[in-house]
Amino acid sequence: MKDQVIFIVGPTASGKSEIAVAFAERVNGEIISCDSMQVYRGMDIGTAKPSAEFSERVKHHLIDCIPPSEEYSAARFAREATVLIGQLHASQKVPVVVGGSGLYMKALLDGIFPDKGKDPELRQRLKSRAHREGVEVLYRELGEIDAESASQIHPNDLRRIIRALELCYVTGTRPSALRQEGEGICHRYRCVLFGIAYERSELYARIEKRVEQMFDEGFLDEVRRLRYNTAIGQTASQALGYKESYDYLRKKIHLNHLKYLVKRNTRRFAKRQLTWFRRDRRIQWINVTSAMDPASVADQLIHRLSLQK
Repeated sequence: MKDQVIFIVGPTASGKSEIAVAFAERVNGEIISCDSMQVYRGMDIGTAKPSAEFSERVKHHLIDCIPPSEEYSAARFAREATVLIGQLHASQKVPVVVGGSGLYMKALLDGIFPDKGKDPELRQRLKSRAHREGVEVLYRELGEIDAESASQIHPNDLRRIIRALELCYVTGTRPSALRQEGEGICHRYRCVLFGIAYERSELYARIEKRVEQMFDEGFLDEVRRLRYNTAIGQTASQALGYKESYDYLRKKIHLNHLKYLVKRNTRRFAKRQLTWFRRDRRIQWINVTSAMDPASVADQLIHRLSLQK
């Protein structure tokens, strides 16, 4: 049986972190953060990083990895998370991937085929050769260079034959090797995806509460430190709450309006997250309310897993 990788995903403020910690404790797991902003050091309150208590209970990965000046990407996340998953399995640990970054989740699961090796002039020459010599000549040529890629392409599929040859000649690498480089984990492991779902009104109430808590915990002091003492790259500067706060620091808006903007934009972000995740039919949704204890939700996940064995 394949090794398992468990995903716990959902919109912001859905309580994923608490549920994931309770779940990981029950399955001898460690958590891999699937969050595009929690990788940045110094961005703690605004990105809702796991508390010290949670980090002590269960080991977390891909949090506080890089300075805000550095750029991060879904491709980099997929590479680093894939390595971690292999290491955790070797240590008899269950990888629990937790977060709300749908693009990062998809990159890890399904891979990102490298978008390189393009040469329009070469492509046109190959098309001309196919017209003069026949498609079968190009297909045989591909088979001699990369038999694996040729076996996955129909002999009459000129567009894909030309693209494969283009990759070969421009990159000097077989397309099959490039495909493995950009391959996701879903074929290697038994990936089980759980989504945490709230009624829309309750989720929005949780967002309002979280934003107020952020400000009570000193969020604006965190923003000031980042703004005036740290170089911030393009990706980090777009983090929710931080970008809205810059206008407040420049005295362009009042505090109440800042809170309104952060709450509104967080609700919109949560809606976009849900739209993304709802498209993925692999996700098993768990209906949750704020009255439910994270441990009881974790027990539900364990029960679902046991039924699927």
